[in-house]
Amino acid sequence: MITKKTLQLSLKSLRDFAKKRLPDEELIALDERDECPVDIVRQMSDPDKLGIQLLFIPEEYGGMGGSTMDVYLICEQMARIDLGVATSLFATFLGSDPITFGATEEQKKKWLGKIADEGVLFAYGATEPEAGSDLGALKTTADRVEKDGKIVGYKINGSKQWISNGGIADYCTILANTPAGPSWFIVDAGTKGFAHDKPEDKHGIRLSNTAALALNDVYVDSDRLVGGVEGQGLIQAQLVFGYTRVMVAAFGLGAGWSALDRAIPYSTKRIQGGTPLSEKQGYTHKLIVPNVVKLEAGRAYIEETAQRIDAGNEGSLNTEGAIAKYMSTEAGDAAADASIQALGGYGYTHEYMVEKVSRDVRITRIYEGTSEIMEMTISRDRWQLHLKTRGQYYHERAREFETLHVQHPEVGANIAALSMHALAEVMEKARAARLTRFQHILLRLGELIAYAECAGSLSRRAARSAEGRLNEKASTRFDATALAALARIFAREAALKVAEEGLRWVTGAGGVTDAEMTAFEADLGLPAIHRAQAGLIADMDYVADVLYSRVKKEAEQAVLA
Repeated sequence: MITKKTLQLSLKSLRDFAKKRLPDEELIALDERDECPVDIVRQMSDPDKLGIQLLFIPEEYGGMGGSTMDVYLICEQMARIDLGVATSLFATFLGSDPITFGATEEQKKKWLGKIADEGVLFAYGATEPEAGSDLGALKTTADRVEKDGKIVGYKINGSKQWISNGGIADYCTILANTPAGPSWFIVDAGTKGFAHDKPEDKHGIRLSNTAALALNDVYVDSDRLVGGVEGQGLIQAQLVFGYTRVMVAAFGLGAGWSALDRAIPYSTKRIQGGTPLSEKQGYTHKLIVPNVVKLEAGRAYIEETAQRIDAGNEGSLNTEGAIAKYMSTEAGDAAADASIQALGGYGYTHEYMVEKVSRDVRITRIYEGTSEIMEMTISRDRWQLHLKTRGQYYHERAREFETLHVQHPEVGANIAALSMHALAEVMEKARAARLTRFQHILLRLGELIAYAECAGSLSRRAARSAEGRLNEKASTRFDATALAALARIFAREAALKVAEEGLRWVTGAGGVTDAEMTAFEADLGLPAIHRAQAGLIADMDYVADVLYSRVKKEAEQAVLA
């Protein structure tokens, strides 16, 4: 188990390495050349140098055995440095996942040991040109090669697309259809018949290598079949979605903060109308504070999900991973876009890093499952819970937050409860009118569910902070008072979004008549949600003061007065 001190040393080593080898001017130059710094990626994976990959490998196979919490914090830091380089490092972790979760003990020792001891790079060969994220539409095949009635190997044929590390990896895990179903295989990059195309000319993450793969009668011995049993590929892939999506969520979080951490100091120096932009509500309350709030709502959900995964007794938490990814990557993308706006014309030029960050973070809403797939994953799972509990699932969650409000009236738990009561009513109206026959309604429900659950998560995080019960490794950028303000702001937004947009889509799909409208508005709790908006500007003022370190200064001035 990695201690807090070891984790902090790893994070410091990563920051120091980046400061020396990947300063902003070098990142911008590499981006302009569309060049993956392979030598740097390999140094970061070299166990005798930075050895970042050791955090991902269990101790019994030569790694450091980092927890989900450890890995999320490392991924956030990597994304703060550069999302392209972070993607290259993450690709090895993702590519080794089928081995970690599905291989035989002998295979784990060999291949995970190779990553730990030699720092070899892996790629994850799942996505195909026509199938996209639909692994069930797999066309790559692996035909058995038999000798004396025994399977001795496989010949793999097919193509893969959008493969991170596709052109630089030493090994690839390839998903292919066997006679018994989809299965993972470990393929050496130099194997005859295995080739990669030139790197994709991408919108962002240009420091990562992304290439299509072609497999033409690529032969592998039978010991390269992950787990030694055919047909386990999709099960093995599903086992890690909760975990890997938390990592991509951390990428969105880190990139979003990377952009904001450039916009915030810029606004203290940019004078307009005689005062800095940092002192103007039109700037801070539109471009900075709302994006900080959403990022920290995403962080709260990431940390809760990470800790639940580490507890190891709740399954794969695929839906929770989807919520974490959805909220954090959407928030990261919005924060980077707002940071361009915050810097004005400067932000729109290649010379300033926020322009690059904005192009880079956009991919987090696409890879490892698009935002739309996340919405569908979330809504389908929670819809089943709604049905199983006869419409009471979110009402029950709301009552938990009403109890939390009694214990901590400052964390906005009562407003989070309003969002969940409203969500339950929206979902019940959708059930009664059979609105889930509309795919768009399912997607919108996924979004509303993510907002409501993240509102609750941020309220819980603020309460735990007030009690001194945050995980010792948790981010401490904001103290308990600031977290409470952030939680109140986000809870207000979530409640308003769930109620008003829920009303919009239910009405738009014909789920409520004019005669039923007044009663439905009351069931949604709209009057209470509207009243809960009181104090919003004051809370935003306070968060802005915290971000610009004005709270301490004002307190000192008050003492002097």
